[in-house]
Amino acid sequence: MLGSRLGRDNGRRSFVRKGCWIGILAAAFSGLAWTVARRPSPTHPNILIILADDQGWGDLSIHGNTNLSTPNIDSLARDGALFEYFFVSPVCSPTRAEFLTGRYHWRGGVFSTSTGGERLDLDETTIAEVFKRAGYATAIFGKWHNGSQHPYHPNARGFDEFYGFTSGHWASYFDPPLEHNGRWVRGRGYITDDLTDRAIRFIEQHRDRPFFCYVAYNTPHAPMQVPDRFWQKLAQREIRLRGREGEREDIQFTRAALAMVENIDWNVGRLLRKLDQLGLRQRTIVFYFSDNGPNSWRWNGDMKGRKGSVDEGGVRVPALIRWPGRIPAGLRVSQIAAAIDLLPTFAELAGIRTEVSKPLDGISLAPLLLGQHTDWPDRMIFQYWNGRASLRTQRFRMDPQGQLFDMLADPGQRFDVSAKYPELAAKLRQELKRFKAEAERELAPAKDRPFTVGYAPVTWLPARDGIPHGGVQRSAKAPNCSYFTHWTSLQDAITWDIEVGQAGLYEVVLYYTCPAPDVGSLIEVSFDNESVRGRVSLAHDPPLYGMEHDRVPRETESYMKDFRPLSLGHIRLRHGRGTLTVRALEIPGKQVMDLRAIELRQLPSRAGLPVLVPVSRPPA
Repeated sequence: MLGSRLGRDNGRRSFVRKGCWIGILAAAFSGLAWTVARRPSPTHPNILIILADDQGWGDLSIHGNTNLSTPNIDSLARDGALFEYFFVSPVCSPTRAEFLTGRYHWRGGVFSTSTGGERLDLDETTIAEVFKRAGYATAIFGKWHNGSQHPYHPNARGFDEFYGFTSGHWASYFDPPLEHNGRWVRGRGYITDDLTDRAIRFIEQHRDRPFFCYVAYNTPHAPMQVPDRFWQKLAQREIRLRGREGEREDIQFTRAALAMVENIDWNVGRLLRKLDQLGLRQRTIVFYFSDNGPNSWRWNGDMKGRKGSVDEGGVRVPALIRWPGRIPAGLRVSQIAAAIDLLPTFAELAGIRTEVSKPLDGISLAPLLLGQHTDWPDRMIFQYWNGRASLRTQRFRMDPQGQLFDMLADPGQRFDVSAKYPELAAKLRQELKRFKAEAERELAPAKDRPFTVGYAPVTWLPARDGIPHGGVQRSAKAPNCSYFTHWTSLQDAITWDIEVGQAGLYEVVLYYTCPAPDVGSLIEVSFDNESVRGRVSLAHDPPLYGMEHDRVPRETESYMKDFRPLSLGHIRLRHGRGTLTVRALEIPGKQVMDLRAIELRQLPSRAGLPVLVPVSRPPA
């Protein structure tokens, strides 16, 4: 689908300079030579990362939940190790950024889960880049959620193959539209099953070469959709274990979430069996975790908080790892650990250099897993989200209100022990204050980043990233996977704040729906003094879909429909930052259209040179 540097250096935002084709080509061939020179030995372990979306710590039978059964995920702990205290961020994109970089998410400019705030700064090095430079084949299957437009796109961040979606959530889980290396395709069947099929294919194709395979499932995130055979097992099951906020629990939602987790478990079993069939069991490190606490009030071991909270229940998640013959079977790691530790941990386990340009916040957990540590010092792990911050030591948690909790004696955070430990409480309050101020200071520049255009042959500008004006509304409260509707007036407009990296001629394509009585609106898309106009001449009014698969009514997610491309013609875009505006000049009917996205297709230059040579990072 769908470089000057587009990142942050010392808190300063810098944007793209005009491209130099010689430099770009040199960078591309240099990266190729590096990969060949660093091709790892077949004895290097493969890495298989499996990430669940909105699965709580309590959503596994190995943690004591008798409401469901997860034998395949549980087997990772039986045959390997289980982290008893593993921490992430309260929501999706920050956790993913921390896993990718080994650094707190706010250092990489991730401050939101949509409308650009989910993007990971380009001067951050990802775990995929680290392994790719070491000669690994790299792939991600599923939910990316750290930037959509190149060069934020996963194919530009170290992943050779990408199959899934870049947004924060998706509106339909059965035969959905998905992206494969920049091209829109139609998924096959239930999305979690389909992602697993693709991951299995990748593993088969790279059985003789070390691979880094990141399977980022988007379940049990809402909308709550799951195949019949999994739903039927849970639909009438009595939910014996209940959440601590019992009166707030939606039992049908709980059943749907647990059914989705059992489907994940079935797919994890498929992945593990494929490794066995290919003889890769001993050569593959498998790690499973989730990106935040549960997305509803359900059983979670009596912990306080859920998704979005910086309390224990919002940030403590399952984490299990298996490497037969190297990590002892049945190991329990009691030391606190976090997503920021994963990059250095996997690099050390694989025997490759991390080679990152910025200091890591995480530490390698390899000594704990391989039995090599003698004395493990206490540490502080911080969580920050939406102005709230907390910290965790091995024994204590300091919450946003400055209350201190002894997590060993009081894992439910019910009793403030600040008066019992006044010196410790004062020290941790000061640390939390310093950390929160640092996070907010580093995040400030990230809130002024335009959306990038012209870093790949095609740039996709979805409604999620646009701003509605006048009476225009989103199709749902959550911007991800939404479209614009209620466009009825000549005073209405939709804008995107963009930065054009490569000046030139672009074809403008709108993805729209419009009923027959409203055909005929004249549309203009403009950027500075350049514009292109076109008329809606064909009716296209498909039905909404998605609700037929919902197990419980959705609250914030939009429904989906199939949008038709409408080419308006060509527009010349100058290099630099500006506002891309779409408005109607004539409206013969009651409305203009519903708009899903604008696609900008870069046209070849007159000199016959390629418009863009894809590279993993824009040249400096």
